Amino acid sequence: MPKLQFDRHVAHPPKAMFALVSDLEAYPRFIPNCKSMVVKKDSGAPGDVRFARMTLSFGPITQGYTSRVTLDPVALTIDAKATDGPFQYLISQWRFEPEASGTKVHFEVDFKISNPLVAAVAEPAFAAKQREIMDAFIAEADRRYLD
Repeated sequence: MPKLQFDRHVAHPPKAMFALVSDLEAYPRFIPNCKSMVVKKDSGAPGDVRFARMTLSFGPITQGYTSRVTLDPVALTIDAKATDGPFQYLISQWRFEPEASGTKVHFEVDFKISNPLVAAVAEPAFAAKQREIMDAFIAEADRRYLD
């Protein structure tokens, strides 16, 4: 699957957007199809590193996977790499850059599903969901920061 990239301008400050995307435990409240998120600190790693187990549900299909998430509040980046689940690999990065009167939010994800039969159906659907996820973060930012 090719790498997917999304860039959006939002009217909120970079630190606020970083805080929103860093709020992993809140994802089930606003991310489509995210049914649960269990987060644990990686106590052996320097900095703010967490293991996040996300469970997604698509109709009758439920699938979970764990990512190692590294948050860098100085660089305003969030990097995640799947450590288990249906992916041969899944790597993503969020970057938040000051732009005009707000933030340029950059989201990049690269992934491949391990099972070729599942991949034929699931990869295009997963790719299409990424835009919906970006939209959900923007809507949540507006809800949190404009009210």
